[in-house]
Amino acid sequence: MANGDVLEVPSYAHTLQGAPVEQPLVEGTEAFELCCPPTQVDKKDADTPDNWIRRDARIQRLTGRHPLNCEPPMEDLMAAGFITPPAIHYVRNHGAVPKISWGDHAITISGLVGKPVTLTMDEIVALPSVTIPITLVCAGNRRKEENMLKKSIGFNWGPCSTSCSYWTGVRLRDLLIYAGVKTPEEGAAFVCFGGPKGELPKGKDGSYGTSLTLAKAMDASSDVLIAYKQNHRWLTPDHGFPVRIVIPGFIGGRMVKWLTEITVTAQESDNFYHYHDNRVMPSHVDETLAKEEGWWFKPDFIINDLNINSAVARPWHDEVVSLKENSPYTVKGYAYAGGGRKIIRVEISLDDGVTWQSTEIRRFEKPNAYGKYWCWVHWDIVLPSFSFLRAKELVLRAWDDSMNTQPDKMTWNLMGMMNNCLYRIKIHPHMDETSGALGLRFQHPAPVEPGVLGNVGWKEEEHLARQAMEVAPPPVVKAVVAADGTVVANRKITMEEVAQHTTEESAWFVWDGKVYDATPFLDEHPGGAESILISTGMDATDEFNAIHSSKAKKILAEYYIGDLAESVAVAAVADKDVIMQAVMAAKEAIASDEAPVALQPRDRIKLPLIEKIEVSHNTRIFRFGLPTPQHRLGLPIGKHVFTYASINGENVMRAYTPTSCDDDLGRLDLLMKVCITPCYQVIKAVLKDAADPTQLSLLYANQTEADILLREELEELANNHPDRFRIYHTLSLPPAHGWEQGRGRMSEAMLRRHLWPAQSTPPAPGSPMSVGWSGLLQGAGSSSSGSLSLSAAGDRVGSARMLQSHSLEEFTMEMAAGDPAPLALMCGPKGMIEHVCIPALTIMGYAESMMVEF
Repeated sequence: MANGDVLEVPSYAHTLQGAPVEQPLVEGTEAFELCCPPTQVDKKDADTPDNWIRRDARIQRLTGRHPLNCEPPMEDLMAAGFITPPAIHYVRNHGAVPKISWGDHAITISGLVGKPVTLTMDEIVALPSVTIPITLVCAGNRRKEENMLKKSIGFNWGPCSTSCSYWTGVRLRDLLIYAGVKTPEEGAAFVCFGGPKGELPKGKDGSYGTSLTLAKAMDASSDVLIAYKQNHRWLTPDHGFPVRIVIPGFIGGRMVKWLTEITVTAQESDNFYHYHDNRVMPSHVDETLAKEEGWWFKPDFIINDLNINSAVARPWHDEVVSLKENSPYTVKGYAYAGGGRKIIRVEISLDDGVTWQSTEIRRFEKPNAYGKYWCWVHWDIVLPSFSFLRAKELVLRAWDDSMNTQPDKMTWNLMGMMNNCLYRIKIHPHMDETSGALGLRFQHPAPVEPGVLGNVGWKEEEHLARQAMEVAPPPVVKAVVAADGTVVANRKITMEEVAQHTTEESAWFVWDGKVYDATPFLDEHPGGAESILISTGMDATDEFNAIHSSKAKKILAEYYIGDLAESVAVAAVADKDVIMQAVMAAKEAIASDEAPVALQPRDRIKLPLIEKIEVSHNTRIFRFGLPTPQHRLGLPIGKHVFTYASINGENVMRAYTPTSCDDDLGRLDLLMKVCITPCYQVIKAVLKDAADPTQLSLLYANQTEADILLREELEELANNHPDRFRIYHTLSLPPAHGWEQGRGRMSEAMLRRHLWPAQSTPPAPGSPMSVGWSGLLQGAGSSSSGSLSLSAAGDRVGSARMLQSHSLEEFTMEMAAGDPAPLALMCGPKGMIEHVCIPALTIMGYAESMMVEF
């Protein structure tokens, strides 16, 4: 809802789940900033059980679309300051979020108590409450670093699975006293907690549960809360609406969300997740040994209190610090400790720990009445930029008031938990490709996503290097067993037979001389069925090796069906026949005035590099010659070709969309940088038809003016077709003077000004155009080899808004036929498309069918 130009967001806890009324959040107020409430259901959740929950688009999802496990980008986490909005607070969910009604929910307190009681939510919030700032941390924070050393059984948390909020609720101690909790002498020793039954696949009742010692639960200094508000608002679904437990100084895994029962017992919880999660075992214990020797049930290895930890936020991963002058630079980050211990020192070293420099600690909380601290600290130190010149690493450590500090080396464990080794950032020399300016690039150990320059973390690089050095053994194939149980010789399959299996009903391919039936795996493949089908019916050894890891190669054994039989007679004359067929086809095509086609589906051809055209400082057009000057490429509009190369003995395969088209005989042009080319191809295809009434508007975003690719070609098209095509540029780093178009990144306001809302009739000439593209372009690398090997392929797509069953050629035909509905065709970074373009177009009235993503 909007009040004028001011955004007002209602309380979804009230409107959707029946919580008591709370005022809408008004943009620009402190309450709004504390919550940053998302207003839309993310498209990633549209076909999941969580399709009713509004989530912030900035979160980094770590386990796919569902269930939600996420952390915020470091930039957003630190920009929020001491208090983290619920919208970007890290989330750990084991399954779907239960949709609970306030009026139907209650907590039952039972077991070793004198007065068992069931309390409704209205009764709970009527009890005396407190509000305390508390930092929550997942025990898996920084797990990705461990996984780069050796795979644990947990997913890749980066360094941002920590957040800090104000939590409001009733003290657990007060509730237990209210229920008449028994004493240790009467047998009471633990307090167990449970969430909704049947929500999870494991355990005897499908609930998530755990326990605390009674001593911890009753300790007045521990501030254990039964919480129902976060940052002064009712809890959001992901954070446990309507009520959860919060245990300051403990790992997040002990803080049961959607709390339904509290039971006082003589023994610790017997819940499946209490025993099979949140443990740190000795390094030699793997998954098999843990089961065989009962390590899950040994009490010494359970995790409760957090350990001390810290991380660097600036310089962030892939950040470059200029060396133009010796300027002051502020290094900053966070640190936390468990058990209420105070962070007393945070230090950095630029000489591998020989000397250390103390940072300035920014503490935002006062200790509780018992002297305990429950929140993280932020820290910073100002250094001259030249101080990094001689350093190979920036190393960080913190100390608490019991003189605990962080270990130098990582200790791997089966669950990948409690990693708190020194935080090390590599420092590399860097030269800007545009200006030639020198700087230093900083590389973090294992961030969730690659940096702005495309680099992964240094621990990930080490991991990839180890993988490359490992020679994957061939998969152990299944023996063919006859009906009587005897092993028979493996089936021999000819290439001609393989070539007949290229559909979803039967999809075969060859890898390393063996034949595999991929049909059962089509629906499971992360890249979708299309990414397998394009390699079926052929020898896909190079394609498979270029993309897949040794783990994927081991999985192949499940799909083995036989060995490839050699076709000797065919092989003997293959090269000669192919050449003669190509020559004859070219002669026949020339005689009939029809240009011969160079590209055939599933076949590779080698093309010579005939010219390199410099477009900008880091972008080139690589022009390859087709077999004859009369050949056309034969690629449908908007489709891409696969290019192949062997680099350092490894097969590499990449997809590119040509800038040339079938009118450009004898050549193939590849722009080796970014993704403007699909849009450029469609613009050319539409405008070359003088009878086509389609109107086009290109909204084109770049960082600098020098980054605008195909500028002259696009402006020439706009000048030649002023009534049908126009361009609007915006730059995030525009020149100080002389730039008259957009400034800043693409935004909803920009789309509204230069595109148009969905409408039932086409706009008149001179009004906003009928089709819009949004393109923010990024580098993709280039090749300098003298020849090119390529094959035709359709777009591999996984979004409902991508091309699906239509090719761009079909879209162009539909537009030419006078379809009145506008289309928005988008190419560019995932963040821009998902966080800016699609939400803005949806607000403007565009249906999903009107949005196409390359």
